[in-house]
Amino acid sequence: MIKKEFSLDFHGRTMTATFSDLADQANGAVMMRYGDTIVLVTAVMGQTDKAGIDYFPLSVDYEEKFYAAGKIMGSRFIKRENRPSDEAVLSGRVIDRTIRPLFDQDMRREVQVVATVLSIDDLNDPDALAVIGASLALGTSDIPWGGPVSAVRIGLVNDLYMVNPPSAEQAGMNLEILVCGKNGLVNMIEAEGKEAPDASVTAALEHAVTEIAKLETWQKEVIKEVGKAKVSVPTDKVADEHIKTVRETVWDDMRVAQFNGGFTKPDTRPVKEKWGIVFAEKYPEQASNSELCARIFDTAMDLLVHEEAINNNRRPDGRKFDEIRPLFTQAGGLSPIVHGVGIFYRGATHVLSVLTLGGPQDAQIVEGMEVSEKKRFMHHYNFPPFSVGETGRMGGMNRRAIGHGALAEKALRATLPSQESFPYTIRLVSESTASNGSTSMASVCASTLALMDGGVPITRPTVGIAMGLMMASDLETKFPNQLGSLTPKLYRILTDIQGAEDHFGDMDFKVAGTSEGICAIQLDIKVGGIPINILGEAIVQARIARLQILNKIVEAIPTPRADLSPNAPKIISTKVEPEQIGLVIGGGGKTIKKISEISGAEVSIEDDGTVYITGKGETTSVALVMIRELADGLKEGAVKEGEVVKILDFGAVIKIGYFNEGLVHVSEIAPFRIDRVEQALSIGEKVKVMILPEDERRPGKVRLSIKAVDPDFATRKGIQASTTPHIPKFGGYNSNNGRGHDRRERRF
Repeated sequence: MIKKEFSLDFHGRTMTATFSDLADQANGAVMMRYGDTIVLVTAVMGQTDKAGIDYFPLSVDYEEKFYAAGKIMGSRFIKRENRPSDEAVLSGRVIDRTIRPLFDQDMRREVQVVATVLSIDDLNDPDALAVIGASLALGTSDIPWGGPVSAVRIGLVNDLYMVNPPSAEQAGMNLEILVCGKNGLVNMIEAEGKEAPDASVTAALEHAVTEIAKLETWQKEVIKEVGKAKVSVPTDKVADEHIKTVRETVWDDMRVAQFNGGFTKPDTRPVKEKWGIVFAEKYPEQASNSELCARIFDTAMDLLVHEEAINNNRRPDGRKFDEIRPLFTQAGGLSPIVHGVGIFYRGATHVLSVLTLGGPQDAQIVEGMEVSEKKRFMHHYNFPPFSVGETGRMGGMNRRAIGHGALAEKALRATLPSQESFPYTIRLVSESTASNGSTSMASVCASTLALMDGGVPITRPTVGIAMGLMMASDLETKFPNQLGSLTPKLYRILTDIQGAEDHFGDMDFKVAGTSEGICAIQLDIKVGGIPINILGEAIVQARIARLQILNKIVEAIPTPRADLSPNAPKIISTKVEPEQIGLVIGGGGKTIKKISEISGAEVSIEDDGTVYITGKGETTSVALVMIRELADGLKEGAVKEGEVVKILDFGAVIKIGYFNEGLVHVSEIAPFRIDRVEQALSIGEKVKVMILPEDERRPGKVRLSIKAVDPDFATRKGIQASTTPHIPKFGGYNSNNGRGHDRRERRF
């Protein structure tokens, strides 16, 4: 093997990039190591352009391998890795969102980046390492790309910022933020906070940029030494002349169509058709190049939206830059069957969120390379094609839906009650029913309404807002002669972006939080990077918007409802000693299954002995009695009611409760001798008995007495003391000294 290694001491751990011939058919490949976490990242570019598409065809795959964790995983029948886990999809999206803006978007060559996790330890997350690996694989390859870019994770614990904190410490952090960037700019953020203050988030970004600079310097040295010369990929560029032609022909029509002052998507089809005719007449040699024709129109619209924002302080729907679209909030009102409902409108973006509550046994079991847990809170997001007025394939799941669902889940997690105080499994489903920008943040708002409508005792409502940006600097590079009066240094931050501002804007900055602080952030951009000062301004502006939305939420439902939906299951809990867990479960789960079958409730038990009982009506009470019976056992001297289930020559078997039974010897029925047990007892009869001390010679056998509780029991039935002489059998039985037990009694 031919290999070359480069190492960097990064916060007490060695980061190593190894270049070898292990994957030498790829355009670029590197094996990254940080501690004992190892990721192989490859980059490959196709040989020809992909025809018939209007986008840059980049794909990123993040491959989790079970062997990386040193485990044989999977189901009983399938041990091969199957479809990517949600965690793998999210990690792949992080890489994609980081590297995509640094490609020439006019390229139509397919580029595929594959990050394969070969080894993972308990300290170092592989996703940030995979971003650096993707940067080095692309940077040292011959694929044209605008890197390098670096990634670092910052954790905030007790006002202390930690760089790449160990995985074990992440649960106790007030803020965890993954930041990617280059040249002092930020181009991707993924963050979760426990109502973190705005200032803490900005400080974390500044800390991250400082650390990213160290990684960037190291990467540049590596690329300088082993990097290949970049190939030139021909593209159909949008030229100054094309934009000039648009300005002279359909520019005013574009402005009228796009800046219609409404909150619904503008209909630009007539203008596009008009431009298609102009394009064919002006450029007959390219008349068949429909992709270039569409790209020119899209680029011109991008320039138009920027110019109007920066020069004329104008947005397509006529709002001010810090103004939110009209809001509508509703809690409940859909159906008495579901457990909670939230409906949230922001302009033409409408989301319906539905809450379902279940018992602990309904928790999702997650067993992956990185994560092994029971997940008690889930948020799922759906984006059907009708929400944008289109037809399309229904069903299944895509990366965008997984990403949006996970973002809202992250945002809502901070305010949920603890499992101890609210042991329910919580599932939220957000349905995007109409979309014109930022359905993910609308999902946070609708889900908050659903939680409160369902009576989930959240600490505070959480809402989300999407912030946008229009910068002149990027357009100055693309079209230096077509900017008109656009001032290159200016920028505009936009609150609550809708479709056109998301599509043509430079930033989609999603910020979710409460009145107290930030719970989640996600940043996607279309430019090379965003300065921290702009992000800081956007965070402050987002807080103002959040407070306005919170006021609207409170109008619909001020606090969580006092009671859960009558259709929601009831959960009660009790505790048994850890050594009694096996007794409750029974061999092969036989006992716990019996409890569920008899009571109609679902029963689950934790490792610490906590038993959760989930059911409706009186089912939980019945199950609780059964479990307490098992745990408490039969204590000496206790008085119980039981049922006669068997008559023997020497006594009767009494069933107490659901699991216990014992023997009332004939001598314990009355204070005098009776001839036959049948005289006093019959099958199915209910009697009160006292638990007698255990006979040392017969351990584990339960002895019961009727006469100790009710001495007149036999007399009330008209039974007289026997005058028949006592004839001992099988060695005899002496009720006074306990010797000579009947053999049949011993068999019992």
